Amino acid sequence: MKGPLLVIDAATYRGTVAIVDGARTLAETETPMRGEHQERLMPAVSAVMLDARVDSAQLGGVVCGSGPGSFTSLRIAASIAKGIVTATDIPLYAVSSLLLIVAGTRPLVGAGNYLALIDAMRGDWFAARISVDVDGSLSIAGAPELMDGASAQRIARSEDRITVGPGQNIDASPHARGVARLDGRSDVVVRVDPSGWEPSYGRLAEAQVRWEQSHGRALGA
Repeated sequence: MKGPLLVIDAATYRGTVAIVDGARTLAETETPMRGEHQERLMPAVSAVMLDARVDSAQLGGVVCGSGPGSFTSLRIAASIAKGIVTATDIPLYAVSSLLLIVAGTRPLVGAGNYLALIDAMRGDWFAARISVDVDGSLSIAGAPELMDGASAQRIARSEDRITVGPGQNIDASPHARGVARLDGRSDVVVRVDPSGWEPSYGRLAEAQVRWEQSHGRALGA
């Protein structure tokens, strides 16, 4: 990855944007994704690029949080990311939004084992086991899981993991600046094809669930 990266994440109802260059964060911002009368993520992208004094021609790529999380917010972030890379012919990368919870905390979390959690609604949580080594490097074990709150707390206790996420033991949300802590790790910041890549939504959109319940059949069936 050559040149600064534009990072966008909107797995929750708070969107974050950052410009990172290697292990440095040049600029960052955040914006609400819900309850607003206008879309604010693209203006946040423009603002953070202006703040970092970086234009699109200088970017080495765009990194987008891949979820799981809010269906609508993830789609907005992905659309912006894919639009920018298509227009500028630069690479698109994806990174787990659950990993960005731990990587993006302020102050930085130390060595230990964590259970990163994002509210999946209906009493469920998206979860991922994440470890931080003594040298500060992060690793994520397996694919994200969908589980109820009781199961998440039971796993945290039985595996001696600290829960981290909105409203958890460490109260934090995914943040785009976390890519700086990952510093070009190609095993977790993965290049993807913008023509076919979509975020991992984790479950069906709430609107689709309600439609299928009311009609008694799967959408499109």
